[in-house]
Amino acid sequence: MRYSRIVGLGHHVPETVITNAQLSTMMETTDEWITERTGIKERRWIDPSKDTVANMAAKATRMALQRANLTEKDIEFIVFATITPDYFFPGSGVLLQRELGLESIGALDIRNACSGFIYALSVADQFIKSGMYKTILVVGAEIQSTAIDVTTRGRNTAVIFADGAGAAILQPSDKPGILSTHLHSDGRFAEELYVRDPGSSRKREERQPEQILDTTHFKVVMNGNQVFKHAVVRFMEVINEALIANQMKKEDINLLVPHQANLRISQYIQEKLALRDDQVYNNIMRYGNTTAASIPIAMSEAWAEGKLKENDVLCLAAFGSGFTWASALIRW
Repeated sequence: MRYSRIVGLGHHVPETVITNAQLSTMMETTDEWITERTGIKERRWIDPSKDTVANMAAKATRMALQRANLTEKDIEFIVFATITPDYFFPGSGVLLQRELGLESIGALDIRNACSGFIYALSVADQFIKSGMYKTILVVGAEIQSTAIDVTTRGRNTAVIFADGAGAAILQPSDKPGILSTHLHSDGRFAEELYVRDPGSSRKREERQPEQILDTTHFKVVMNGNQVFKHAVVRFMEVINEALIANQMKKEDINLLVPHQANLRISQYIQEKLALRDDQVYNNIMRYGNTTAASIPIAMSEAWAEGKLKENDVLCLAAFGSGFTWASALIRW
């Protein structure tokens, strides 16, 4: 039987570090307030004069390729997860293709927010298993710092979201690598975490830039309590679903990499699964919530720190806008 496995991981984050103390000069907040609610101490924001979603993704990709002893020319297909593309269209996949100096290979964009990377991983897994492609690049990358409201009005989201990129290279394997992926959504809660504009279902005059006076709907809207309440339930459900599908128990997990949404959510999941600190990888303290990039950045760092060993069972889990949620169980 043909399986897919991850052969290389990479990441890139912008140089500019924004601390909680710096945010307290922009809005009514404190380091204590942010840390208590999110666990975040600092995050990275881009330099708009040089950073783009595509070029950050390219830097993460080159790290992954180097670690896998591959080159750009080995990539046959790109699956790119982002909700903050450089352009409204075309998608970021083709821009990354251009950054990497590739021509004519397919590129697919996934717009599933915080769950986007696992959705992208699942799509790539199917392509590998089917025999359609041998080497697929899966990327999660976001720039959110330029869209958040850095005033007291936008405090609930401004202190959380940040920028970065992560990449994974998938290739075929005779041995099980990606054991299973599990994808879910519930559109009844779409407006609990969303950005309304630039949407298409508007009057023509509302979509003409020279006539747009109210930019309120271009900001992130998040019902934090609803998101938290649903996240802690769905995280557990989708992790257990992956374990049951593979006839495993929570004790079989060597490393859990949850989407870095909120340290309090990660700690809740860790407690429910009775996992030790060294069995859960968190880096939200340093990078904030980078949406689709958070899991691949965390995986890349975990691998570099020697936390992923051959035959380890790795569990990925995410919850985000949509609502969407997903998990993947991987034999390393």
